[in-house]
Amino acid sequence: MNTIKEGIMQKVVTTLWFDGQVQAALDLYASVFEDFAVSDVSRYPDAMPEKAGEIINASFSIGGQQFNILNGGPQFPQTPAVSLMVNCENQAEVDRVWDALIADGGEPGQCGWLKDKFGVSWQVVPMGMSELFTTGTAEQRSRAQQAMLKMSKLDLPALQAAHAGE
Repeated sequence: MNTIKEGIMQKVVTTLWFDGQVQAALDLYASVFEDFAVSDVSRYPDAMPEKAGEIINASFSIGGQQFNILNGGPQFPQTPAVSLMVNCENQAEVDRVWDALIADGGEPGQCGWLKDKFGVSWQVVPMGMSELFTTGTAEQRSRAQQAMLKMSKLDLPALQAAHAGE
């Protein structure tokens, strides 16, 4: 894992609350995102022998976007009310990111949404998709939207074909 450059401060940072498995989540995200970096790792002290050495809190970034991850306990489980959107360059990246995030216990959802094995919700979206819903005739936009509603993992070529009426 890389480290975040010192001195860069983002005004608003999302914190992901976990009940353990913080290191496993960091390892997964590092394996999925080439531009992943981690910094500011703090661990439970030896005075707490049941958790000594386990990560309490860490800062990480994906694509320059900073996040915080907290080993806060079971009080607040992950919810799909908050999701992280990944804008993918092409269908190959959609496929790679999707498959990696649902591996080993993740769950596919509808319209590009999924939950990873830790319960974190993600939207894996191909760049160029939003244009299919904002350009062309009302009929073209509707066909693309209807096609998307039938998908789990998004398929940009299929959405483009629906928009084109093919």
